[in-house]
Amino acid sequence: MRKQFILSIVPLLLITLLVSAQSDKSAVHFINPPEVAKPNGYSQAGVINLGTHKMIILSGQVPLNAKGELIGKDNFEQQAEQVFANIQKIVEAAGGKMSDVIKLSYFILDTKNLKTLRTVRDKYVDVQHPPASTLVQVSSLFRDDVLLEIEATAVVLADK
Repeated sequence: MRKQFILSIVPLLLITLLVSAQSDKSAVHFINPPEVAKPNGYSQAGVINLGTHKMIILSGQVPLNAKGELIGKDNFEQQAEQVFANIQKIVEAAGGKMSDVIKLSYFILDTKNLKTLRTVRDKYVDVQHPPASTLVQVSSLFRDDVLLEIEATAVVLADK
C-alpha cells in the first residue's frame, strides 16, 4: 500500500518541481552549444534545475550541421546520423551523456525508414535500457529536404 501511494504521488511531485522551476528563472536556463546549428528564435535546449538532478529538454533536432548546412540530402540514414549526433552534442554540453536520455519523440515522413532509424538509434542509446519513445509519421516538416526530426529529454545529476 505504501509503495502504491509513493508511486501515485511521483507524477504530482514532478509537476510541482517543474512549476517551481519555471517560476524561479534561476532554476531554468537555455543553451545553444556552438557544436550545433544556431537556432533562429528559439533555444536548442532548456535545462531545468530539479535540485539533485537537472532535466534537459531539447528542441526538435534536424539534420543540420554546426554551420546550418543540411547533411544527407535524400539520404535518411545520413540524416538520422546527423540528428543523433546533434542530440548527443547538446546533451553533453549540458553535462549529460546519451544514457541519460529518457525520452525520444520521432517525427518522420515515411515509416518505411523505421528499420534504418532503429539501426542508427542503437548506435547512440543503451539498447539494454532504451529510453521511452513516440514515433509519428508526418506529412511534412519545416523544410522539404528534411526527412526526420527528433525531440529528446534527458535527466542528469545536477553536479554533472
